[in-house]
Amino acid sequence: MNEAEFKTRLQELSVQQMKLDQERKVRNFRELNKIAKKGAILFTGSSLMELFPICEIAQSRGVDKLIYNRGIGGFTTDDFLREIDTVLLDLAPSKVFINIGTNDMSERKYGPDWIDRLMTNYEKILTILKEKLPKTEVYMLAWYPANLHLPWQTPESIQWMQSRTVENIAECNRRAEALAGEMGFHFINCNAGITDEKGEQKQEFAIDGVHMWANAYFSVFDALKEYL
Repeated sequence: MNEAEFKTRLQELSVQQMKLDQERKVRNFRELNKIAKKGAILFTGSSLMELFPICEIAQSRGVDKLIYNRGIGGFTTDDFLREIDTVLLDLAPSKVFINIGTNDMSERKYGPDWIDRLMTNYEKILTILKEKLPKTEVYMLAWYPANLHLPWQTPESIQWMQSRTVENIAECNRRAEALAGEMGFHFINCNAGITDEKGEQKQEFAIDGVHMWANAYFSVFDALKEYL
């Protein structure tokens, strides 16, 4: 096995492991949903939501609300649609805060029309939500800024996030905000405190250029607290 084949095999194993982790999380959430209280507040989506320590931060900020988190790392909009009962509908929340689609931001995976594909799937998710839970208040969170220029990054380490440019994320957020308006939902941009002068994710918050440390979520929370 040469070096290229070895790297390909490692990538395949990584994808397989991620899928196994996702299946485990979905199964665990199904069990937890059996005892979860209806009408609570729900945060759901992909890793950007899974990493949000919403319950700890809310309590530290004096918000005494029942909040569930059903974010699953690596989830695409396809995955979310497939498991929408588990990660959303079964909980019948009074309010839902959703951040899904960052893993669809990949020209390498989905081709040059990835934005159209992402927004089509997002609309499908929101349509199902509106039909199944018409009384639920829906808050669509803007996708967070990324950073492709961190000192510890290498060309190899950022290959998977190449489409997350300032321009592309801005366009995605513009279209998501328009979609929210069309459907009568709320769109919340919580990015001011985590964005640098170049429009990128601030270095002190960055794990890899997409995912963020917990300190970033303090700023995100303060921007959305009024909606809780």
